[in-house]
Amino acid sequence: MSGRRAIVNQKHVEISEYADELISVPRARLLLEISQVEAGVTLTHEGRMLVSCRLTSEGMAASGFMARALGVKIPALGETLEARVTTAVLFRALSIAGLDYANDASFVLLERMLEEAEMQRGGG
Repeated sequence: MSGRRAIVNQKHVEISEYADELISVPRARLLLEISQVEAGVTLTHEGRMLVSCRLTSEGMAASGFMARALGVKIPALGETLEARVTTAVLFRALSIAGLDYANDASFVLLERMLEEAEMQRGGG
C-alpha cells in the first residue's frame, strides 16, 4: 500500500488506490461513511478516503449518483451518513463516481449501473 491516490478526474472526482484494494476481496458487508464538507463530498471506509467529489457541477452529480447507488442520500453540510453495502455495490458506486458527466454516453452506463446496484442491495 503506497498511499498514493489514483486520480480519475483531477477537476471533479478522485478515487483512491485503497478503493481498488477494498473491492479486490469480495465482502458481504462494508461499513462506509459519506460526508459533505465545504470542499464537496467524501466516501470513506474505516477513516480512509475512497472517493472525493469536489464542489463542481460534475463532482456533485457524481456524488449524488454515487450516493444513490449506495442507497443513501447526500448528507447535509457538516454531516455524515453510514451505508452498509457489499463490495459489488461499492464497485458500482466507484464506477459511477468515475464517469465523465460531460459526455452524454455516460448516462447510458449510469442507468445500468444504478439498476444493478439497486438489485444487488436487494431493492430490485
